[in-house]
Amino acid sequence: MHIAVQAKDLKIIAHTMKGIIKSDRFFTIPGVIFITAGGFAAAIFGHIPILHTGWILWSLILFSISGIAFAIKLAPLQRKIYKLSADQKNADGFDWNHFNKLYADWNLWGLIALFTPVAALVMMVLKIPR
Repeated sequence: MHIAVQAKDLKIIAHTMKGIIKSDRFFTIPGVIFITAGGFAAAIFGHIPILHTGWILWSLILFSISGIAFAIKLAPLQRKIYKLSADQKNADGFDWNHFNKLYADWNLWGLIALFTPVAALVMMVLKIPR
């Protein structure tokens, strides 16, 4: 997306965002579901108390924060950016200030949605806090 935005070509931006939205639909969302279900199943079959094991509890909280950030902020911003760039025929008269605000917000919420599961991964691998 960064490269598409640097091009300042609305067709490229719209096409890139459409690809991101599609990849989230087909890869990210199912991946989150399978990882979460697999984690619950592993803890249950391993007789590990989910709410009394710090690294599992906090990993679940971080996954939840990631999901909430994605559902409430990131996905709507993706749709707004796509609509804004797809509806405009050319860059003449395009409100780049509004776009840049949406894009900065998308980057911020994307980082939150990305780094919270990464932190959960570290917690799960290192099993911290115990």
